[in-house]
Amino acid sequence: MEVQQEDNGKKGAFFMESEGERLASMTYTWAGPNKMIIDHTEVDDGLRGQGAGKKLLMQLVFFAREKNKKVLPLCPFANSVFQKQPDIQDVLS
Repeated sequence: MEVQQEDNGKKGAFFMESEGERLASMTYTWAGPNKMIIDHTEVDDGLRGQGAGKKLLMQLVFFAREKNKKVLPLCPFANSVFQKQPDIQDVLS
């Protein structure tokens, strides 16, 4: 399942869909032009244990690096992954 992104300039999400149904999403809010606040991660029960949440976070990290943005993970899930993975902490604000 491919990770997609939507962004309206104020808020956005990285998400996965199947047959038009959103099965996983990680939402963020922009805090100025260069900082993203991850506020929520939600994964459908059918995808639990398959690394869907981590895939969303890794796509967000890739985006942040590519666009030179910083990330503030207020979402408990995202925060816990950042704490466990020093190799992605370069995007933290």
